[in-house]
Amino acid sequence: MSHSHPPLLTPDELRPANVLTTRVLEQLDTILLGRPELHRLVLIGILSRGHVLLEGLPGLGKTALVKTIGHILKLDFKRIQFTPDLMPGDVLGAHILQETAAGKRELVFQPGPVFTNILLADEINRASPKTQSAMLETMQEACVTLLGTTRKLPDPFFVLASQNPIELEGTYPLPEAQLDRFLFRLLFEQVSVDTLDQIISERRRGELPAPTWQLEHAQLQTLFAVMSRIFLPKPVSRYIARLVAGTHPGAAEATDDVTRYVSYGASPRAAIAIAEAARGHALIAGRPTVGFEDVQAVAPPVLNHRLILNYQSRFDRVTTTTVVQGLLKKLDPTGLNLPGDLQLEPAAA
Repeated sequence: MSHSHPPLLTPDELRPANVLTTRVLEQLDTILLGRPELHRLVLIGILSRGHVLLEGLPGLGKTALVKTIGHILKLDFKRIQFTPDLMPGDVLGAHILQETAAGKRELVFQPGPVFTNILLADEINRASPKTQSAMLETMQEACVTLLGTTRKLPDPFFVLASQNPIELEGTYPLPEAQLDRFLFRLLFEQVSVDTLDQIISERRRGELPAPTWQLEHAQLQTLFAVMSRIFLPKPVSRYIARLVAGTHPGAAEATDDVTRYVSYGASPRAAIAIAEAARGHALIAGRPTVGFEDVQAVAPPVLNHRLILNYQSRFDRVTTTTVVQGLLKKLDPTGLNLPGDLQLEPAAA
């Protein structure tokens, strides 16, 4: 059975939403210096209703970014500092035995910090696997089930998690099933000398300025509604499908690097994530229709944590990002196998 598409967005419908996304990014770029492209991807993650994993060394501003997003979007925000002794009940909540006015005792549910709009899971890979797994249902179903009762989380609900590189002491690698639930894995790199100079000169003790503008709840709902009407053409959806299929060794679209270095490719959830993120990228660019360039811009952060590489990749120092970039370079978006001088050039990462 075919599904009818909503009517295409008109310029008058798209323009106000594009203005809102521009203002959010202006606030982020003003408060947090030196990472405009990272800010754009985090906003795309929010628009896509996805969870975002921020990976980098301590002190690079991962927590500050999440706090600032919460302030600008005027959403309820809670933070959990993940440690080895953190228990699932510290995240989800627990039933506590209390005495009622009638003198009876009964179990009363006390919600945990996960009952919020934006949850900052700080240093998520420092918690034990038992506590990490407590996040699986919340991230996939936006609910918590305890003692046979399922409770919905507030809408919207996002997990913005920070993660230390696994080479650091005291870390537990996230299981593949949990990594797959993150829309993006974004790498925090060191900022430039000019940015460091600006931080030292303008930010005493590293204190951040307050936002001068905030997004209202109704405006955020408007952005979600516009996102649902960004059109995904059939050739572009086919390109996404071929791209995800190409991450599997033995597939017709697989590159030599995929065949040599990848043990397991991306799941169908990755294709869904690319499609949604590409819609967000198109919205921020002010386009009502997703293009090949939108897919190429969001594919690396969607796929870089979903490919499982083999031991040969370690010897050759090949990363998932290298494999994905090679696949994007090789795969013709049109699927027509045009001559090399006529093929579309992939967008810069």
